[in-house]
Amino acid sequence: MLNRIIKYSLLFAFVGLIMAGCRKLDSINHDPTKSTTTEPPYLLTGAEKSVMDILYSTLQNGYIGMQYAQFWTGNTRVADSQYSLDENNNGALWTTLYAAAHNLDLIRILNADGTNPAAQNQNAIAGILKVWIMQMLTDTYVNVPYTQALDVTKYITPVYDDAKTIYSQLADTLTANINALDASQPTFSTADVIYSGDVDKWKTLGHSLMLRLAIRIADADNAKAKTLIEANYQGAMTSNSDNAEFAYLGADPNRYPMDETNRPIIDFFVTTTLVDYMRSINDPRLGIYARPVEGLTTDTIYGMPYGMSTTDANRPSTASYPGTKIYGADMKGILMTYSEVAFTLAEAAARGYSVGSDAATYYEAGVRASMEYWGVTNGVDEYLATVPYSSGDWKNVIGTQKWLSLYPQGFQAWFERIRLNFEKPDGSALFIAPVSGSLDQHVTMVPYRLTYPIVESNSNSTNYAAAGSAIGGDNKGTKNWWITY
Repeated sequence: MLNRIIKYSLLFAFVGLIMAGCRKLDSINHDPTKSTTTEPPYLLTGAEKSVMDILYSTLQNGYIGMQYAQFWTGNTRVADSQYSLDENNNGALWTTLYAAAHNLDLIRILNADGTNPAAQNQNAIAGILKVWIMQMLTDTYVNVPYTQALDVTKYITPVYDDAKTIYSQLADTLTANINALDASQPTFSTADVIYSGDVDKWKTLGHSLMLRLAIRIADADNAKAKTLIEANYQGAMTSNSDNAEFAYLGADPNRYPMDETNRPIIDFFVTTTLVDYMRSINDPRLGIYARPVEGLTTDTIYGMPYGMSTTDANRPSTASYPGTKIYGADMKGILMTYSEVAFTLAEAAARGYSVGSDAATYYEAGVRASMEYWGVTNGVDEYLATVPYSSGDWKNVIGTQKWLSLYPQGFQAWFERIRLNFEKPDGSALFIAPVSGSLDQHVTMVPYRLTYPIVESNSNSTNYAAAGSAIGGDNKGTKNWWITY
């Protein structure tokens, strides 16, 4: 793990360095053969970009996140939809996230000499991003290296920490970083592609990420979830103007990772799961999430049954690709949007937490925010009448709409799917098992985690083996601690 983190950290530090030299990432002109000093702004930009690049890559988001959320299924390559995990994609996800977290930790180390007047805010912003990354890691793999993970000079083979303990420490760390932010002090500027160093926006994001942390543990530790949400909801996002996104420029080398400007991306079809449900409720986002099949007399959007083999006699001859906006060069990398916050607060209210308003109000706000995000202005009232809030069926009602709003955030949509285990509001199943069967003996319906990367079994074998044993087996059928069903 050490060698890979150092390798990727140096790469991302350089990426950040070449990107932070201009106001909007559009004047990159650095000679890679020349030596340049690594500074906090460069490290921040590199970390932000590297994580967004991996989370929205066709290899990680396309083959893992979007398929486990059952938004997409494979075209000619279907094994991923049947839960055969590509180890190269898995290993790259692990090492990229850890390398970015390491570079963010370097910001604190570089600021420790006391000469940087912006150190307090820079450290806090880097700390909030580290919480985001570490939650991604523990939600994806369960127990992971945490307390020893980032000090690569001291811990060559870091131990894996208990996932529940990591969550508790992440909440404490997030609180400390939120409290450390001070709008009267210097901060990052345009090196921060997400908020341009806006301290108030970062504080809002910190409170919003606390809601994500807390709602995920609501079934496993209701009391703690309630305490965290009630203490943070007033500081969280209140509209799409607060959204945390990485703005790609739409031109090399800063295009959105799933960009088909130079070549069509034909690797994935949208699923019948997504298309049929959206059509059944007349969802106006369907034409944005998916595109019509070309060459038909009547342009129509069709889904492909999830996990259906190319040799299946019943496999449709064609289906719809994801929408053109999803593959746009200037699509934004989403860290978090207001619709997620609104749906989280709707669920919190449904659970009886004191969050300033009722579940129905937050639910409607979540739907409207998602529509606004995608530019939908017509038919929203009619849509809400079709999918009304129901207190007696809040889990399915909120679950389905939150799932739809998380498109194309494959990993977050997958986490919500396995956390809430929701169905359609009428009580029928929304998700299906892979039509042609699972290729993983431990999983039939959906993976609950990714297996540890193979590289860990070689470079950190003792701790890797102990971690697998501690969670009940290093397989995709092992549930995270916050899954209680």
